[in-house]
Amino acid sequence: MPDPKAAASALCSSDDFGICNLVSGLIGNADWAKIVAGLLSAGIAIVLILVVAVILRAIVHRLIKRISTRASSVSMPERLRSRFGGPQEGLDAILAERRRQRSETLGSVLRHVTSIVILGTALLMIISRLGLDLAPLLTSVGILGVAIGFGAQELVKDFIAGMFMLMEDQYGVGDVVDVGVTTGTVEAVSLRITRLRDADGKVWYVRNGTITRVANESQGWSRALVDIPVAYDSDVAQTRDILVKVTTEMWEDQAYRDSIIVEEPQVFGMEQISGTAIVFRVVAKTAPGKQHEVARELRTRIKRAFDERGLAIATIA
Repeated sequence: MPDPKAAASALCSSDDFGICNLVSGLIGNADWAKIVAGLLSAGIAIVLILVVAVILRAIVHRLIKRISTRASSVSMPERLRSRFGGPQEGLDAILAERRRQRSETLGSVLRHVTSIVILGTALLMIISRLGLDLAPLLTSVGILGVAIGFGAQELVKDFIAGMFMLMEDQYGVGDVVDVGVTTGTVEAVSLRITRLRDADGKVWYVRNGTITRVANESQGWSRALVDIPVAYDSDVAQTRDILVKVTTEMWEDQAYRDSIIVEEPQVFGMEQISGTAIVFRVVAKTAPGKQHEVARELRTRIKRAFDERGLAIATIA
């Protein structure tokens, strides 16, 4: 007469956490022991997979959030602050908002990607544990992914372009950029669109996938360029001396030096010449976005200096 426990032990496998042997010892039925052990071991495995997946997802999300928070709170380097001189509350606010949006967007993308990878892997492990065939499911998902890819290729293009734009820091909130269709100040940046406000106050929503080139007027430093036409028979040396004096006075003005103008303005001399006029060019390297303010002040001071000496601005034919 065979021993029921021995028969049950012979039918039990080694991958059920020893539950089969325990159940067979309690009920003495090998077939029922194997069924109950299979259900219990599958349930325990599923619970363990879910617990590990949730814990791993929480740890990764916490790490990504900590990195994003640290990246968004980095202050302006002291060497750049001293270069621009004085308190830069406005510039600091723009840079802080720019860093915050970039870090939050990238952090959100990374959290979604890690959630899909971790939970998707856990789901596949659970399906495999239940004894279902993964091949048809993976084939169906692959076909569905191809169909969605064809139907939403413009959306995917926008997201990929937005991702690289943020990672490369091509532009950010507060920058004045030319994106081809319009030129304006960046008000918001996301993975799909960039929101601009032009000089007329109109708001433009530009899809990132349609932007093929960007001209950023506010990154690093800007340049104020002023052309001054004078009469053809004017004294070139005298005119140049007047312009040099004006630019030197503006460079020595504490309201502009270091805080707005980064380097001493230069007079390039004769830039153009025609039958009626000679054009001199003055160039000043400025803080980001300050080129128009410096250019207007240069024109005002140059006109005042010309008026004091009885010189007139010529008309270019």
